[in-house]
Amino acid sequence: MSENQAPDAGEFARQTPQGKLPVLALSALGIVFGDIGTSPLYTFKTILGTADTASDPGTVLGALSLVLWTLFIITSIKYVSFAMRVDNDGEGGILALMALLGVKKQQRPTIVALGLFGAALIYGDGAITPAISVLSALEGLNMATPALQPYVVPAAVAILLGLFAIQSQGTATIGRFFGPVMMLWFLVMAAMGISGIVQHPSVFAALNPVYGLSYLFSHGVTGFLVLGAVFLCVTGAEALYADMGHFGSGPIKMAWFAVVFPSLILNYAGQAALVLEGAPTDGNIFFRLCPPVLLIPLIVLATIATIIASQSIITGAFSMTRQAIQLGWLPRLLIKQTSSEGYGQIYVGVVNWMLMIVTVGLTIGFGKSDNLAAAYGIAVSLTMLMTSALLFIAMREIWGWSLLAAGSVAACFLVVDSAFFLANLTKIAEGGYVPLLLAISVYGVMWIWHRGAAAISVRMHEALIPVPEFMAMIAAKNIPRVPGTAVFMTRTEKDTPPVMVWHVRHNRALHEHVFVLRVEIQSVPWVSSRNRVAISEVAPNFWRADARFGFMERPHIPELLTTSQSLGCTVDLGDVTYYVGHETVVGREDGLGMPAWQERFFAVMERNAVHVSDFFSLPNDQVVEIGRQVSI
Repeated sequence: MSENQAPDAGEFARQTPQGKLPVLALSALGIVFGDIGTSPLYTFKTILGTADTASDPGTVLGALSLVLWTLFIITSIKYVSFAMRVDNDGEGGILALMALLGVKKQQRPTIVALGLFGAALIYGDGAITPAISVLSALEGLNMATPALQPYVVPAAVAILLGLFAIQSQGTATIGRFFGPVMMLWFLVMAAMGISGIVQHPSVFAALNPVYGLSYLFSHGVTGFLVLGAVFLCVTGAEALYADMGHFGSGPIKMAWFAVVFPSLILNYAGQAALVLEGAPTDGNIFFRLCPPVLLIPLIVLATIATIIASQSIITGAFSMTRQAIQLGWLPRLLIKQTSSEGYGQIYVGVVNWMLMIVTVGLTIGFGKSDNLAAAYGIAVSLTMLMTSALLFIAMREIWGWSLLAAGSVAACFLVVDSAFFLANLTKIAEGGYVPLLLAISVYGVMWIWHRGAAAISVRMHEALIPVPEFMAMIAAKNIPRVPGTAVFMTRTEKDTPPVMVWHVRHNRALHEHVFVLRVEIQSVPWVSSRNRVAISEVAPNFWRADARFGFMERPHIPELLTTSQSLGCTVDLGDVTYYVGHETVVGREDGLGMPAWQERFFAVMERNAVHVSDFFSLPNDQVVEIGRQVSI
């Protein structure tokens, strides 16, 4: 398996989401907006908790102004209006953007490194989102009755354990209810916000950005630190871009502008109006908007909404993992398709259990959403900073903007993102190191795996035998040709595959029909069927094929071979044996290979990776594995 860096135009197949726009928009509410939609539970109380004079009108209006304009600039302008116009054949997200700019256009190691680290950072904050969301919802029980406070953390742990435990069953059934539940959630939030606004209508003065800027520049260090808390209102904005391939940009934009954005504005304004009216700022301001008689139903709804938000994060981690595997940046992991209804319905066990361990550990370790808020945001703010840098390149190369135009727009984004990132840097000692350590670990795994795989590929190409020379050797040594077809999987682009040489050397026979197959994972999400495979006959009864798949596709070799006869290949598919190589990685003795610790770590990943026959959907009873040692 290899990566191809520059597919020709027209060989990809854009996958258009099917369905009516309102229906897709409703579905997007449940999948895309869970994280950003539950941020009012903890954002405003965290901001006022960071400010030095929480109940001062200038502080409240300044904080609200910063929240509203942050939602507008980062989400509405940067992501919805700009980023979602840059897609990799329908797919979005920092990995798809990396593949488009750093691989598809031309090989650019720096852009690839930026994209990969940005993806790794999302794993870091992805572990915090379920913990802070569920905790913040259940903390409403403290306002219903303080006697339940000791049970908040155990209840949150139980919910999270249950959530991760059901992932292997898939979410196709309950997923249908995500959209309507989140629609109810946003409508309730909007109604609560309106109930607060009518008590103090002048709160909408905060629409004037002067209030936010005035607070920011007149409160010194405190005003700067508040930015770190303000950023919590847009921590789910990256999901709008990453999930674009599931729904298309139209439904996501419709859901954002028609439902999500107005509901968030109204709810944040309602919380601010309540404080201006004299409500205490201790506890959760969000739940103070609710009439006491409806508090318990609201807590139940909030808990369900945070579970949906957590589900979206987990599903996103699964999808991003598959993209990284297909692009060759993570070892092959067992991916289970949990539903035939959608390609995105998958389960990756290793990722699920690792996320569960980290999330539950954070829930127990931090204990309160306030404490987790200190660790939240730094990873996403850095990811957004990297996305802005990549958007600048996209404006220049894809849209053809001038340096002045692209630089002006990108500079605005970079200034805002840099301010939030610097403000979040102050959280490192308070827990911000957690997502950073997770991100560095994931990035290290990606880097070592890719480096090791590249080293194996180099070693495989060092001693290749040209096909005419190999076939002449077969004839000279009277190697018997036995009935049937042998399909040899290979990484090499030409000449005789090493696995075929090993087979003849050890078994002293070769099948009558030989089919050599090399699979390339393209830097596009999907490849059209007409450009799936190219076949040529390099010797009598000796065929060579290059098959191409997008990084959002699952290679299925038996299905692929059924199309080979229509392309002029005359091999007998009724009696096929698949030959795959299994390399045992060892260190080089000449000192020119990978450092010993990297080689050993890569060898562990190689041994525990999913077998290549499973990755390519080969029938187990027709596969022969031939092994040898490869020194890297």
